[in-house]
Amino acid sequence: MVTFREAAPTDPIAAALLDQYFAARAEGFPAEQGGYRRPVVEAERFTPPAGVFLLVEGENLAGEPADVGCGGIRTVPDGPLGARREVKHVWVQPHARRIGAGRALMLELERRAREAGARELVLDTHHAQVAAGALYDALGYRPIEPFNDNPNATLWLGKPLE
Repeated sequence: MVTFREAAPTDPIAAALLDQYFAARAEGFPAEQGGYRRPVVEAERFTPPAGVFLLVEGENLAGEPADVGCGGIRTVPDGPLGARREVKHVWVQPHARRIGAGRALMLELERRAREAGARELVLDTHHAQVAAGALYDALGYRPIEPFNDNPNATLWLGKPLE
């Protein structure tokens, strides 16, 4: 079982998890597309009411309590359905993926986006992130028009929130 706690992206634990995330993204980024460009994480965009950043509390490989993932939502300009929040920097350490921590994190981010009044949750990703793409598809995210110019993205997905 996993739980969540709010943290600033600049929190040392959050920063360490973000470093893991960005390193994994850079490692798996297709060479033909150039190099992965590490984005600047603007902490104020993940601070209520603009957004939220969560740490995933689970267990390390020894079964001890540990922070095993992170992710956030932030406000972006409204879309065709109205108010939007964007999912960013979703990362779960590989050993925690087997217990559904990524799915649980996405569902928690969806819940918080609804509570914040969002009508749609959007994200960008890369087609090379096959496991992430499968999770997003299983959760009902579908292709939408690009809503940003992220050079690391090849897919833009959205999900209506009811």
